[in-house]
Amino acid sequence: MGFADLLNEVGGFGRYQWLHVTLISFPGLLMASQNLLNNFVSGIPDHHCRLPTNHSIYNLSLSQVTCLLVCLSKPPCFPQWQLLAANSSANVSFVKTEECEDGWTYDHTEFEATTVSEWDLVCSMRPLKQMIQTIYMGGVLAGAIVYGGLSDRFGRRTVLIWSYLQVAVLGCSCAFSPSYTVYCILRFLCGMAVSGVILNGVSLKVEWIPTKTRTIVGTLTSFFFTFGQMVLAGLAYWLRNWRTLHVVVCAPHFLFFAYSWWYSESARWLVLNGKSEEALKNLHRVARINGKPEMVDKITLESSRSTFTAYDLLRTRGMRRISICLIAVWFSTSFAYYGLAMDLQKFGVSIYVMQLIFGAVDIPAKLLALGMLSFLGRRITQATCLFLSAVIIFANIFVPTGKMQTLRTTLACLGKASTSSSFTTVYLYTGELYPTVIRQTGMGFVSTMARVGSMAAPAVLILDEVLPALPSVVYGGAAVLASGFACFLPETLNVPLPDTIEDVEEKWSGGGSTQQQEKEGVSLKEGMVSSDELLIDGGVVSKEGVVLKEMKDAEKAGLHTL
Repeated sequence: MGFADLLNEVGGFGRYQWLHVTLISFPGLLMASQNLLNNFVSGIPDHHCRLPTNHSIYNLSLSQVTCLLVCLSKPPCFPQWQLLAANSSANVSFVKTEECEDGWTYDHTEFEATTVSEWDLVCSMRPLKQMIQTIYMGGVLAGAIVYGGLSDRFGRRTVLIWSYLQVAVLGCSCAFSPSYTVYCILRFLCGMAVSGVILNGVSLKVEWIPTKTRTIVGTLTSFFFTFGQMVLAGLAYWLRNWRTLHVVVCAPHFLFFAYSWWYSESARWLVLNGKSEEALKNLHRVARINGKPEMVDKITLESSRSTFTAYDLLRTRGMRRISICLIAVWFSTSFAYYGLAMDLQKFGVSIYVMQLIFGAVDIPAKLLALGMLSFLGRRITQATCLFLSAVIIFANIFVPTGKMQTLRTTLACLGKASTSSSFTTVYLYTGELYPTVIRQTGMGFVSTMARVGSMAAPAVLILDEVLPALPSVVYGGAAVLASGFACFLPETLNVPLPDTIEDVEEKWSGGGSTQQQEKEGVSLKEGMVSSDELLIDGGVVSKEGVVLKEMKDAEKAGLHTL
């Protein structure tokens, strides 16, 4: 009997799991706001050079007024105001330009205030606008590394609670940033906390969910992020001031921090880290909430503690295969996703409408992914989503720039939907591939490549100065390559979660399908264990209760385990 069977004994996907999954997933409504916030807080409003203080439009001649209107209607960075000098008759079409020395005037129709208008991040300073997002994603990358390791050491619940508080405090502090530098530092730290929320939330959900319900629960809870993109569009449209928007999307994390103390730590993690008494209390609590009080006196646990590092992700054949393939999949998925999602103003449609559309297309895409995950499995779904996104990106190359804008936007939405489905799949897939003892370290390790991809995506857009189609070639090529790597991952559909590295090696490092290995394992166990004892993932289960022991202890006792 595996741990999933033990969860079934204490109620399966019962009342506790419903509350647990819902409460952990609810912050996902605002995770999209964190990752895509820069589209709105750093939106670029229409702007032009401010009229010098020593000129008055009432004192200008007709030719000078014409010059002024031409300057104001052209790209706004460098009009030469010397043209407004008296007796100037120069042809404005051939005049050299110089940088605006008197600042800029911004149109407040679309945005009341943004970081761009507040700190003049336009013209030669425009790269600093993208730098905000790059720095934020750098924080997400650092958080994946730091909080992934801390989670495997101190527990999923502890790190998740701290991450909620960090997002709340630092996110709201961003709204009071006195300068660009302070704002970037706070966004970096906020990005670290966001990574802690996402990674620990996924693991804490997966480790309390029975095997049969993992697919549907994992996919449906990803809709919180989908709806969060639409919520962001509404909030940004309502709150046109970037400081107010920051407070509104970050303050609810104080509420998430308050109720997160209700969560139970993963019993899997507790058992494998030598905390059997605490794991037992949590299992008893779950049994009572699920209406199974009779199980309280029947469950006992014994465990041993082991220490693992990131080196263990590459030390053995099976773990190395999984890690290398997942690195490629995470990088390419994020690379293509943020290449499409972080520059909404280029589509020629209202940025608020575009954000709403980008959120809405995820709904049918994820429903399709749910069907594929349930019937075709994780491997085929992952490879298909990546390959389809590459095909769509390549197709957009052949649509003329500036023409057929509707078709270009439609293809961009389909590409974004495919990469979003790939994200949904890879989060679920990674949690199922890595064993409990090192699951968070593994997720943190491979998801760092996603952050590298999200940081690299804006930089690739610079290549369009060499060849307009080059960015799309790079995005699509990376997705094709990653789809090939996905084909080498083992299938995990309806397979119990591995708890140890040995479980991974036994299931997936050798030949044969996972399903066949599972069937052989069941029959062998049934043939070798007495009627009074059953096996549980390298331990022993007696009729009176559950006793988890190290494999070597079971072997010393004369029992043979798989």
